[in-house]
Amino acid sequence: MFGLLFEEKHYYNCMKRFFTISFIFLLLGLANLSLSVMADDVDLPATGDLWDNWNTRDEGREAKPVTDEEFDKAIQQVDKKVNKWKNWAKNRQIPKGKEFNKSNETEMIDNSYGEKQVLPVLCVPVELKVGEDTLPIGHYQVVGEKVDGQAVLKFYQSQYEMAQFPAVETTSDFGEDTISFVKWEPVNDNEIKVMYGSLDMNAYAIIEIKENE
Repeated sequence: MFGLLFEEKHYYNCMKRFFTISFIFLLLGLANLSLSVMADDVDLPATGDLWDNWNTRDEGREAKPVTDEEFDKAIQQVDKKVNKWKNWAKNRQIPKGKEFNKSNETEMIDNSYGEKQVLPVLCVPVELKVGEDTLPIGHYQVVGEKVDGQAVLKFYQSQYEMAQFPAVETTSDFGEDTISFVKWEPVNDNEIKVMYGSLDMNAYAIIEIKENE
């Protein structure tokens, strides 16, 4: 009976060793498989030391050096676009074919109206009659308004209103491509016609020239 117990114990010990060794080999196999998968994901270099090649991908992404010629060309393209928009904005305010003469007389009123509205400037080359008074030769900013239902053209220098003329409101743009403008043309030897346009109204006024004494 003692012999049977010894054989049974020896059998269990052998089976325990067998399962232990099998489990160790299974773990080693799984570990080897995991390392293979990780190596594929990391994309290890084929040759050389890992630390010698760690920055290979970043070097491939480095920007190409810009030459002086390429830099100058890029700056010229930017300047061209900026100037294009500057010219567009300028042409929206200044009537085509008309000279915009800015002076001290008109600078202060620009500041008083602010950036929301730029008043057109009229160069008056002759003295104009304003009732019993005279409007001198000079540069004037013109505003078209309605006073008690009557359209008028107001002439300003700095922040001061220099004259006010009755006007006739119209839908005509007087052949102008711009929205905001003012210009004049002779009617006869004694009168001129001042034509004005804005977002609010288009109007004209016939104004008498002061006779030379």
